[in-house]
Amino acid sequence: MSQASAFKNSAAGQLLIYALYVCAAMAVLLYLLSLGVKNTAGSASNGAINVEDNSITIAIRQEPAQLDSSRATDGASAVVFAHVMEGLIAYDNEDNLVPAIAERWEITAQGATFYLRDNARWSDGQPITAHDFVYAWRKVVDPATAAQYSLIMYSVKNGEAINQGSLPKETLGVVAKSDRVLVIEFENPTPHFDKLVPFYTFFPIREDFFEATNGGYGTEADLLLYSGPYKIAQWTHSSTMSWEKNPHYWDDNKGFLDAIHVAYITDDVNSRLNLFKDGQITDTHLLPSMLGNAMEQHWQIDRTMDGTVFFLEFNHRDDRVSRNLNFRKALQLAQDPEEFVYKAMKEPAYLPGVSLFPIWVPGITELFRQEYPPIAHQQNIIKAQQHLEMARVELGLDEFPPIVLLIDDNEAGKVTGEYYQEVYRRVLGLEILLDKQIFKQRLDKMTSGDFDFYLGGWSPDYFDALTYAELFASWNLNNRGRYVSAEMDALVRLGQTSLNPQERMDAFGEIQRLAYEDVAMIPVYERGWSFVVDPRLKGFKRRVVGPEVDYKYAYIELSDEVSDD
Repeated sequence: MSQASAFKNSAAGQLLIYALYVCAAMAVLLYLLSLGVKNTAGSASNGAINVEDNSITIAIRQEPAQLDSSRATDGASAVVFAHVMEGLIAYDNEDNLVPAIAERWEITAQGATFYLRDNARWSDGQPITAHDFVYAWRKVVDPATAAQYSLIMYSVKNGEAINQGSLPKETLGVVAKSDRVLVIEFENPTPHFDKLVPFYTFFPIREDFFEATNGGYGTEADLLLYSGPYKIAQWTHSSTMSWEKNPHYWDDNKGFLDAIHVAYITDDVNSRLNLFKDGQITDTHLLPSMLGNAMEQHWQIDRTMDGTVFFLEFNHRDDRVSRNLNFRKALQLAQDPEEFVYKAMKEPAYLPGVSLFPIWVPGITELFRQEYPPIAHQQNIIKAQQHLEMARVELGLDEFPPIVLLIDDNEAGKVTGEYYQEVYRRVLGLEILLDKQIFKQRLDKMTSGDFDFYLGGWSPDYFDALTYAELFASWNLNNRGRYVSAEMDALVRLGQTSLNPQERMDAFGEIQRLAYEDVAMIPVYERGWSFVVDPRLKGFKRRVVGPEVDYKYAYIELSDEVSDD
């Protein structure tokens, strides 16, 4: 069990995490208990659960932009990848690292060796080999790919130099010693490498198939080879998908369903609630306004944190007023995340944002934020106004132009955008223009720098503080605002390479401080979920690390109580 998993499963870790939202949950739980609630949600449904076909019907919030694992960056892709693809190592349903395509591995300060299993097959029946990983990883660091996650490969020898155009991709420190043996040479010691490789950027790609797609790889169901327990049998863009059991998948201990039908792709929570109520989908998350209705339906309401930190990230490019530190400090001091979460969002499963690092991140022996408490934020309107005036003078402005806040065109984006629009108008006299975009278009605008600041979120890619700490490194293409700090870069390098746990955590503590003092971002909230699940579906998982929803271990179970209804 990894250090993070061990602590999360420890009594101390669980008590601390659950204590933060148990008060909000208690009222609901007591109410349910007083009613003698039965787990009957969706029991009348023939749509959500098809026992005869051993299949389920679900909804996902967004459609992936594309499913090329070397270029993907978003949570929507992560959900699909989790079911249809697999890498060298995976996480089980208890968040432990377990063998996947690699049956065993060795990691030293100099590198790693992975031994692939004999029965790993692509969905067309051909063997998955070490050569498929070499091809995929070289593709990630190839500048021509423009992979935004290329930095995750910088721990491999020459990865960064190749990505910056200084060396050919063939010099990447990954070699197929044989079809079954993959050898990696590190650029620097990488003690967390086993936590990196479950991430989809490290997935294999078979060269002959990729080249045969003529640039269309990952854009259609038949333009992708699958290494996971399911394969995409049907994909109607912006409408539906269907995942069917991969007959060539090696592991009988996951992929228990014969099919998972994604009948709806919608971020409209009200629509999803109605679909669940009508027995058409197996699960959905709930907004605070929906909890009363859920209790009236006698549904079992569950809660969990999902590991995602949402924040306001600034554009630091030269042509933006948000490049000015005093401007950013004004916006930082004018707002209060506690007010936002408790009065505007009113979501009992959310926590106010206090740090770049969310509450679950492990430290050395305790949680990171226990060992490195973040700077205590206090709203200060007078100081905010003073900093704004200093920014105006430094920028040489008579008055500030309208400031563009880029947000998702969904309920959470709407509530967040309107709250900050009003706060900054009332406190600072700024005109905030809300640029509402659908998910894919928001990603495009973030990448091109078409914003003054935006509401973004970061979900962990692996069980280590570095997954957040490196977000504002100057070379990180996910650093959409192009924040640049030599001090930040040096601290990130230390966290990437040090074999001393104390030294690494000290570096992360300094990153937490610098992100606040330099206002690289403004933490807004940590996302949690209130959600309901059809009681006949077992093994369903909402994860802190990995996909938002995970059905790989899900199966149908008809209890006597449900089957008699």
